[in-house]
Amino acid sequence: MDDSVFLRLYEDYNRDVFNFLIYLTRNRDIAEDLMHEVYVRVLKSYGNFEGKSSEKTWLFAIAKNVSIDFFRKQATMKKHTNVHFDWETTELVATDHLPEHWVEMDEEKKVVLEALHSCTGDQKMVILMRFFQDLTIAETADALDWTESKVKTTQHRAIKALQAKVREGDGA
Repeated sequence: MDDSVFLRLYEDYNRDVFNFLIYLTRNRDIAEDLMHEVYVRVLKSYGNFEGKSSEKTWLFAIAKNVSIDFFRKQATMKKHTNVHFDWETTELVATDHLPEHWVEMDEEKKVVLEALHSCTGDQKMVILMRFFQDLTIAETADALDWTESKVKTTQHRAIKALQAKVREGDGA
């Protein structure tokens, strides 16, 4: 991979990938560390990129895998055992408060992000990719290595879960 390709990928997508990671982890320092790991993997694996998906989708697939690895390590460290981490059903628990740059966000997005905190890993990924990063269903399916049907089903369940959480928060 030549430097100009790497720089272009970084310049074109670093903000989207970083926002995705910070929404997921709710911690700027962790997101920065994960971002570094994403681009290390980009350098190592760009030669294997076949162009079957967009570069953006490919980067999100790498960011997803880096995130899963991070949360697995966290779960293992907390339990001090090799407990199986079930990405599809486990909540991704980030204990930090919302990052400071979220203060500028509109109230509706803040409420959704807070509610999203209690969704499963799959639901969180789909909502972040679809509604915060504006990936299409097809792009999300590519990034997650799923069928479009699974993305739609997970999105539907996530929206229902979020609606229930938001209603619960409103005291409805």
